[in-house]
Amino acid sequence: MSILVNEASKRLERLPLPAALEIGNGARIGAPNPRVTLHLPDEKSLLLLTGNRLDAIADAIVAGTVRIEGRMRDLMALTAGLIRPMGSAVQAGWIQRLIYGMRSARLHTRSRDAGQISFHYDVSDSFYDLWLDPRRVYSCAYYADPAMTLAQAQEAKLDLICRKLDLRPGERFLDVGAGWGGLLLWAAENYGVDATGITLSKNQHVHVNRMIRDKGLEGRVRMELRDYRDLPDDQPFDKIASVGMFEHVGRVNLPIYFRKLHALLRPGGLLMNHGITSGFLDDAAVSGGLGNFIEKYIFPGGELFHISHVLREMAGAGLESVDTESLRPHYARTLWAWSDTLEDRLAEAEAVLIASHGPDRGPQTLRAFRLYLAGCAMAFEEGWVSLHQILAVRPDGQLDTGPMRGAQSVYPFRRGYMYGDRQT
Repeated sequence: MSILVNEASKRLERLPLPAALEIGNGARIGAPNPRVTLHLPDEKSLLLLTGNRLDAIADAIVAGTVRIEGRMRDLMALTAGLIRPMGSAVQAGWIQRLIYGMRSARLHTRSRDAGQISFHYDVSDSFYDLWLDPRRVYSCAYYADPAMTLAQAQEAKLDLICRKLDLRPGERFLDVGAGWGGLLLWAAENYGVDATGITLSKNQHVHVNRMIRDKGLEGRVRMELRDYRDLPDDQPFDKIASVGMFEHVGRVNLPIYFRKLHALLRPGGLLMNHGITSGFLDDAAVSGGLGNFIEKYIFPGGELFHISHVLREMAGAGLESVDTESLRPHYARTLWAWSDTLEDRLAEAEAVLIASHGPDRGPQTLRAFRLYLAGCAMAFEEGWVSLHQILAVRPDGQLDTGPMRGAQSVYPFRRGYMYGDRQT
């Protein structure tokens, strides 16, 4: 037995689930009744399993040189056993921060941002329809009741955001990075707001405007193809939501982003920033090379920050954080729901992607998304990444003369209204 085969055998024995490797020369090692089998082209490929890197083997899977046999949930359980967290418990030094900043500046020009959004969201609307909920909400759901379906949990999330923002009829509401319009339309139909959404995705822009017309909402709902930096400040909004968007902003633009939201929000108004955060203080990439894989195949230009860094930048922009909630377990469950649904419809998904991307890139894109959804579910379960809803206000400088003196905003400084106790 070669050294590589011997080392691979030892690693397989230490894994939490029975697994096997089948090598191109006919050799087979591992459990006799494996839950997962990896088919490798040759013995040299065993090197992919000896490092602490998920991206190396993921590259081979996307390329088709390594094949998976088994459930994605089981594969990720094995992956968690193969790699170790790589973040730090301390803040990054000035050299590392300089490197982060230089990389961010290179990645986040306006043209690159638009191209990166199109790279992901304009893959194929028909593909996303296969595994998202009917409203095509592509962000963390909220399982207010554990028995909820994905569709119910997504509606619960949309309503939770509207309640946290205390939306009222007639208020001017902005949805930054409005996706396929789930929150925009929910807020307009259920809370009576005058709603504006923006996106950099041409597919999403066309889809949402069609929905607005179909629902007869042209008078008070609009969807614009626009960069958030280009929104005029002369007519500030009462309430603003940014859901699953600030991950695309970049470290170099984070101060600009929050200052712009401050300028777009009327004094006393509320902002909901709902987004993925890093589990590590140094804002390291997702563990085991998963971040590199996502950067290459799924979300080019994406950058995550620890919640402490986000709160600092918000405060620096003049926004007061009044409520912060972690939905990390909810996102793990959301991602598994997406992953399981896609796994059940692989043949349809491949046909759709071949039709839109061709016979080579189509299957590669599908393999990348399979790894991405399951890998991210694992990352949320492991705590490598999190999801935070941060509710902030733009203080208006006016002291409240009532019992909540000093509020300087419409926020009531008590949480009851968020969970059903509507306040007048």
